[in-house]
Amino acid sequence: MPKDSGIGASSKRREDVRFLTGKGQYTDDINVHGQTYVFFLRSDVAHGRINGIDTGAAEGMPGVLKVFTGADFEGVGGLPCGWQVTDRHGEPMKEPGHPVLAQGKVRHVGDPIAAVVAETYAQARDAAAAIEVDIESLPAVVDMKAAVAEGSALVHDDIGTNLCYDWGFVEENKQAVDDAIKGAHHVTTLELKNNRLVANPMEPRVALGEFSPSRDEYTLYTTSQNPHVIRLLMGAFVLGIPEHKLRVVAPDVGGGFGTKIFHYAEEAFCTFAAKAVGRPVKWTSSRSEAFMSDAHGRDHVTKIELAMDENGKFLALRTDTLANMGAYLSTFAPSVPTWLHGTLMAGNYTTPLIYVNVKAVFTNTVPVDAYRGAGRPEATYQLERVIDKAAREMGIDPIELRRRNFIQPDQFPYATPVAVEYDTGNYQATMDKLIEIADFAGFDRRRAESEARGKLRGLGVNCYIEACGIAPSNLVGQLGARAGLYESATVRVNATGSISVLTGSHSHGQGHETTFPQVVAEMLGIDESQIDIVHGDTARTPMGMGTYGSRSLAVGGSAMFKATEKVINKAKKIAAHLLEAAEADVELANGQFTVAGTDKSVAWTDVTLAAYVPHNYPLEDIEPGLEETAFYDPSNFTYPSGAYACEVEVDPDTGKVEIVAFAAADDFGNVINPMIVAGQVHGGIAQGVGQALLENCAYDDSGQLLSGTYMDYAMPRADDLPFYSVDHSCSTPCTHNPLGVKGCGEAGAIGSPPAVVNAVIDALHSGGKTHVEHIDMPLSPARVWAAMQG
Repeated sequence: MPKDSGIGASSKRREDVRFLTGKGQYTDDINVHGQTYVFFLRSDVAHGRINGIDTGAAEGMPGVLKVFTGADFEGVGGLPCGWQVTDRHGEPMKEPGHPVLAQGKVRHVGDPIAAVVAETYAQARDAAAAIEVDIESLPAVVDMKAAVAEGSALVHDDIGTNLCYDWGFVEENKQAVDDAIKGAHHVTTLELKNNRLVANPMEPRVALGEFSPSRDEYTLYTTSQNPHVIRLLMGAFVLGIPEHKLRVVAPDVGGGFGTKIFHYAEEAFCTFAAKAVGRPVKWTSSRSEAFMSDAHGRDHVTKIELAMDENGKFLALRTDTLANMGAYLSTFAPSVPTWLHGTLMAGNYTTPLIYVNVKAVFTNTVPVDAYRGAGRPEATYQLERVIDKAAREMGIDPIELRRRNFIQPDQFPYATPVAVEYDTGNYQATMDKLIEIADFAGFDRRRAESEARGKLRGLGVNCYIEACGIAPSNLVGQLGARAGLYESATVRVNATGSISVLTGSHSHGQGHETTFPQVVAEMLGIDESQIDIVHGDTARTPMGMGTYGSRSLAVGGSAMFKATEKVINKAKKIAAHLLEAAEADVELANGQFTVAGTDKSVAWTDVTLAAYVPHNYPLEDIEPGLEETAFYDPSNFTYPSGAYACEVEVDPDTGKVEIVAFAAADDFGNVINPMIVAGQVHGGIAQGVGQALLENCAYDDSGQLLSGTYMDYAMPRADDLPFYSVDHSCSTPCTHNPLGVKGCGEAGAIGSPPAVVNAVIDALHSGGKTHVEHIDMPLSPARVWAAMQG
């Protein structure tokens, strides 16, 4: 019977009350006394030398307080990169500077050249139009292969190359992989692209900087997934502000999907300018501005080779990838195509030899960084597409080929050849569940019905595994991370028994204010309504690393668990004193402390009151109060996994693809709130379907952004998506965190693109179009139709 509270209950999202009634407080809702506005003049050329900037006319226009150019930021640090990659030759990556405002050159359309601060947004915009910029246009490099070719135009002259790094992993496997591929019974080769995406969260980015001269303190209100990281990066590396003098606040955040992890120039500018003009400075991105200033996602070109024996057993895997960094290194960009991608190339399979080569490339485009899944979707797409192609070439059913190569339950913990160890999993069970919920037995009948209506029906499958809760800090530090990847929590119990949980994790739609109380309430046996979650303010919460990589419960929730354990241990001491019993005999259940084997008990609220009104208190043993803090640094990643199935109908006359059914069987370990988990999977699948069929961020050869508005960038609508069959009953709990959770936020975006593409190829083959082995995403009607024509 379903639970009605605590862990495992589908408690309704408490935050939705304010969101659905228009009472949420997003960053743009915050306005402060004396506020001014900034408008950024952005480059309309992809690559050019700045010969001069004339701000005279703008400075004299109504309402203008100050016009800033790159010269105002000389001596100010550039935006830092948070992860350094060392290449396969032992050399550190190339790390060019990233100024707050362009200095010397512009390097992509949208690069900020100047900024006008004025009394109103309209005045700032009008004055920006009066700035005269002399830019000498230079050849732009957009194509990655062209960028690394000899004689290519250089994005950054000072580093002398467009190659950021040439990374090989695992380098000592390289020769053995080459030999295995050379001697294999069969090798399947596939070249594919992982298309560039724009995250497009509901809420565009906003920054509001404020400076208090009386306290010599700065405050930044921003749309961020990790305010403590922004405080650290901006304070220490850009503006030189001591952390105790800088407060960063991220209120309600309307979606992030990775794009709000990073530190952006606009945040540093508004904080800097607030002191310079003596007034608060606010910036709100327009949607079209977001297309050319928010970090983009994906954008890989890959050749993958899979070697097999005569029975279809995987022998070796080799990939060569070009990964686009864009014009500058965004905060965590170097880690995405390397440690978040290469380490997952084993997938769910026992492939003994793997070698991954990644060349990261600078181009005259918007910087590219983590987008929902960050590296794991790219790895899964490569692997699951080449397996499907291999199944056809070998004449083996695609599910059977996967089963022959699955890691088996008795093989866990399983050390892969790409340096990670999976602790638990049951890939046969999730595949069995998928076959059940997707009704594979009825597919032939459904295909016949589609064909009777002149449509081609296809069924595509996909298996995935991902690594969540990036950890531990000592390992990622060796891999180049320039920050710890722990999480923190303070559990503050009030005298009347209610609780405030202060967490370094930050919500941007995941439902933290609902799920986190479920964990604490379950441990204490009190009602969830008595627990409040505090997050998003560096002045109120302990130092934390924020939310991304499906880490909120696995890492943040574990920190809460540890802090709550400390609270319980202290509360038992107080209860033992009140009950005149030995501490070891005191048990806590359903909000009551009881002496084991007796009817003697004391309520939770009696103990909490005693902690703050210590008239009858073991003062000789413990100090008054009931508040504990814990930092949790995981010992390993968590490894969610699953199997997905997609059914499509393809119109052979137009190439239009319609998804008619979609099923997802996931292993997320222990599930805290099934309703919220299902919602996370639904949202991820929607974004994966968007990538597979619709979304594509495109540039022309001169570096002009062709898909800079919703008129040109096709976001999925409701009628592009089917109803989903979602199951997460085949769970194997994580063995190394106290909650046994694995993470669910990215799974749908990882598992869905290859399932969709596999389904379309299957549909075309059913209609006799066997020459079509691959179509690059997005599978638009034009691309599918062209492929069918050969």
